[in-house]
Amino acid sequence: MAGNAAVGVLALQGDVSEHISAFESAIQNLGLTIPVVPVRKAEQILDLMALAIPGGESTTIMRLIDKNGMRNIIQNFKGGIFATCAGMVVSARDLINETRFTPLDLLDITVNRNAFGRQRESFEADLQISGFDTPFHAIFIRAPVITRAGPDVTILAEIPQGIVAAKKGKKLILSFHPEISHDLRMHEYFLKDVLGQK
Repeated sequence: MAGNAAVGVLALQGDVSEHISAFESAIQNLGLTIPVVPVRKAEQILDLMALAIPGGESTTIMRLIDKNGMRNIIQNFKGGIFATCAGMVVSARDLINETRFTPLDLLDITVNRNAFGRQRESFEADLQISGFDTPFHAIFIRAPVITRAGPDVTILAEIPQGIVAAKKGKKLILSFHPEISHDLRMHEYFLKDVLGQK
């Protein structure tokens, strides 16, 4: 990767500014010099070292990805993927009870988009995450969970309802919202351990 390659945050809908701020702070904490940019056009993705797909409304995000001609570019993107909440949904291979759109199939997972039902739209939990010394306080907002992960997918955290953090290669997929937790360890882990930025 080029030394000046940027981290992009897909800026179609959802928690865009929160992810930009979190990545900027994580990059500063790690002593790195990497720009963070909002991504609204397909051609921007080609120059990135990583792309974050933020939480939001998965049907809307997927519709805008297709409308903006981004599907094939994201599917063939060789950089890192940092997907949270709705980003997990659109990154999946298969979705449970969802026929309105076809997800991106970025890794071999099956996702239950409405794992907690409407009656429990938001909650918080202290997660034991593989490789972390202390629990990560995770905020779940109408969160999805992974119900099945392929053999090439590494599971990083689970709760009784299913898998909530997983990775494969340069892809890190989370069902919660680390960008609003005031704990930058997930963003730092992505940069340092998943992407190998030291």
